[in-house]
Parts: sequence; C-alpha cells; structure tokens
Amino acid sequence: MGWSCAKELLKLGCVSVTAELEQEYGRERGRVAASPRLRAQTEQAIQAVLVAMLYAVPALVCAHTACVTDPDVWWHLRNAQWMMVNHAIPHVDPFTSFAAGKPWAAYSWLFELLVLQLFQRFGLLGLVLYTMAMLAAITCALHRLIRRLCPDFSVAVLLTLAAALSLGRLYTPRPWHFSILFFILEMQILYRVRRHGQAAALAWLPVLFALWANLHIQFIDGLLVLGLACVEAMLLQWKSRSVPPVPAVLLLGTLLGSVLATCANPYGWHLYQAAYDLAAQPGVMDHVSELQAIPFRSLPDYIVLLLTLGAAMSVGWERRVTLFEGSTFALACWLAFRSQRDVWVLAVVASALVASRLGQTSAQETAIRPSRAAPLFSALTWAGTALILAAGLLVLHLDTARLADDLAKTMPVRAVEAVRAKGYPGPLYNDYAWGGYLMWSLRMPVSLDGRAALDGDQRLDRFLATWNAEPSWSKDRELLAAGLVIGPVKAPLTQVLRLDPRFQLAYEDDVAAVFIPGRQGREVP
Repeated sequence: MGWSCAKELLKLGCVSVTAELEQEYGRERGRVAASPRLRAQTEQAIQAVLVAMLYAVPALVCAHTACVTDPDVWWHLRNAQWMMVNHAIPHVDPFTSFAAGKPWAAYSWLFELLVLQLFQRFGLLGLVLYTMAMLAAITCALHRLIRRLCPDFSVAVLLTLAAALSLGRLYTPRPWHFSILFFILEMQILYRVRRHGQAAALAWLPVLFALWANLHIQFIDGLLVLGLACVEAMLLQWKSRSVPPVPAVLLLGTLLGSVLATCANPYGWHLYQAAYDLAAQPGVMDHVSELQAIPFRSLPDYIVLLLTLGAAMSVGWERRVTLFEGSTFALACWLAFRSQRDVWVLAVVASALVASRLGQTSAQETAIRPSRAAPLFSALTWAGTALILAAGLLVLHLDTARLADDLAKTMPVRAVEAVRAKGYPGPLYNDYAWGGYLMWSLRMPVSLDGRAALDGDQRLDRFLATWNAEPSWSKDRELLAAGLVIGPVKAPLTQVLRLDPRFQLAYEDDVAAVFIPGRQGREVP
C-alpha cells in the first residue's frame, strides 16, 4: 500500500515536471519566434527618435539665433494690424510718407494675419514659435520627398539634414516658409505623377496654388516648375508618338487650372503685375543684401555648394538627358545664385536629384515600409519632436523678457520710448533696416522700409547715399524737411549730424541716436 502510494506520487511528480518543461520550452520557442518582430519594433523606435531629432534640429537652430531681430516682420505685423482695424486689404500704401497712396499689393496678407494672431497671444515668443513650427514642417516634407526617392534610411536622414541646414539664412519669421513648404509638396506630387502615373494627385495642385498665392508671391516659381513638367510631357508625346505616364493634355489642364486658382486673391490677375514689378528693379537687388548673390561666408552657403555639385554629378551621371530634372536644376541654379533669398529652390531641387541618383544605386533598402505600425511611427516621431523642442526652449531660456533684450540690442527700442515720452512729431527720416520696426512701434509714416520696390531705384540710391554721408547728403530735401531723424549710432549720417547746427541730438544710447531740428533754420533746396 505504501509502495503503491509512493509509486503514484512519483508518477505524478514526473508528469508535473514534464509539463513544466514543456511549458518552459513553449515559452522559449515563443520568445525566439517573437524576436524578429521585437527587433523590428526596436529598430522602428530608434528610427522614430532619430527622425524626431532631425525635425527638431533646424527649429532649435532658429530658436538659438533669436529670429525676432528680423527687420521685415514688423511691417508685416503693422499691415495685419491695419487690416484688422479697417476690415479691408490695402491696395495702396498707407505707411510711408513718400509712397502714400501709391498702388501696393499686400501679397502676404494671409501670412500677416496668422503671425499677428500668434504675436497677440504669445508676444515675441509667438514669432519664434511660428518659425520653429514652419521649419519642422519643411524638414518633415523634405524628408518625405527624399525618402520616396532614396529608401536608405541613413542616407535620407543625412541628406535631409544637409538640405535643411543649407536654408540657415532663411530661419526668420517670413512668408517664404510657405513657399518652401508648398514647393516641396509640389515636387512630391510631380515625382509621383511622372514616375508612377498617379494622375489623381494632380487635383491637389490648383488647391495648393490657390492658397499659395495668398501667402507669398513666389508661387510664380512653382508655376514655372509645373510648366517645365508640361513641356517635358508634350515633347515626349510628340517625339515617341506614345502617351507618357500622364497625358500632356492633363498636365496642361492642371497648369491652366493652377494659374486660374492663383487669381483667387484680393488683387486678381494684378498680382502678376506686382510680381513683375518686384523682379524688374535691378537697383533693389543691388542694395538689399538678401537679394544679392550668395557671399559664401557661412556654413549654409557651402552646404548649398556641395548639394549643387552633387546634383550636377547626378544629372551628368545619366546617359540620357532628362528634360524635367535638367531644366528644373538649371532654373534653380539661376534663381539661387542670382539671389540668396531664393536658395531654397536649389536646396530642394538639388537634394531631390541626389536622392534620386542614390536611390537607383542603393544596394540595400532600409526604408520604413508601410505597415500597420506606420501611424504609430508618425505619432512617436511628432511626439518626440514636440518634446525635444519644448526641452530646447527650456534649456535656451527663451521667454518674452529674453527675446525683448535681444530685440533691444538691434532695434531702436529705447529710442522709440524716448520719442514717445517727448512727443516728437514727424515727418520721420529713418534708417532703411529700421523702417518696419518704426512703422510698427511709432505708428507714424516712415521714410523707407523693407518694401524697397515701392520707392524705385533712383530714390533708393539717393536714400542710401544720404545715410552713407556722401558729399550730397546736406542737399537731401527729405532729410532737411524731417522733424525727426532716427538712425544707428554708428551710421555715417549720424556722425555728420552731430556737427551740423541744423540738427540737435535729442537722445542717444548704444544702438540708436535721435535728432530733432536745431536752432539754426534750414533751407530746403
């Protein structure tokens, strides 16, 4: 009896141990089977963190440079304020003494209203938040464009980072960010249409251009590129007597529809006249630094050069001439090397050409393939980007007080306070770079501001000659008729006004000097 009980207990123990071993073996097999999935999820998480860092880098660089010192954003804010008060969009200039009543198109009116709302809610920090958000969106769109052309993850990240950093001169709160973003989106659509025949994507272009034309005048560049795509399709169809991936007539219809869509703005087709006037004044391009050629004095300039050389090699590597890629690259080079403000066109086109070539020669595809985890990957990426940006703002200690101090180092903030306290009247004669800020802060007509195309080449030459204290400065009728002169403390004109009895120094600090009429009368020639 005892032996039989012991025998039964031993049998039960063996069965239990065997069951436990089988369960442990099953769990181990499950771990082995699940390890590839775990590795893939880990890889995607790491990639999401890297992409989040990629999206955040340009935005953090922008925050570090304190973009509130940009001189042109202030006349944009002033125009938005005028629109809010008058419930209208201006068709003539209401802000300068010389060009008052002269036809003027506020072609960035929608951008101005957006930035004013941010400024009213967050103060100077709102300008930084706008720029950071736009740079993150531009980097994201650029990364998506490059990833479609080059599936290698590491190459796409490095190429996107180089292209984003090459735009360092444009890290300011301006409407050109919308032109950059919309141009990248347009290039994505055109590559999809030309390579995969996805004609349905063309329906987005008229919508894109309708919004673009109300945000920034450089929608013209996008129309030129769309026109090149139409020319390529027509030539291919005529030369090969066959239908290209998308019929030329469809592309041509999209171009016409996009042109009509751009007329859905407060100025209608007259907006094209405004674009022509801006491009037809060589004097403005000679004097305004951002419109001059690339000086190659900073790292972003040399990154653009490297991208250009890489794109040239990519175009030359092909044994056949691709009309769209070649003509778009030529157009981008002409625009960028003519004016550093247009360097973004070359950065986008060149990076796309390099990515396309590297994508053809890539031996191993490491792209994040579409899967059920794609929405989760995007959510992790943007959540990580937001966290990195928030941490960056805390580390940099960017708040309204810090930004106000940065602004006072470059703009006549304290001089404006002194003028307000004393109640000095106009007319105002001001420095060119400060016109926008004085327009915003003093609420009086300025002599000149960043909208230099309003004044014409002859007056701009005269104005700059006066501020450089050239021999004819004392005969400048506008200066002699001024009741208030505000200029940089180190400007040549400021130095000669100190010695002229017709002017009296009313205020001076480390940044600006203020002059009012002196005791000796003036003779206006």
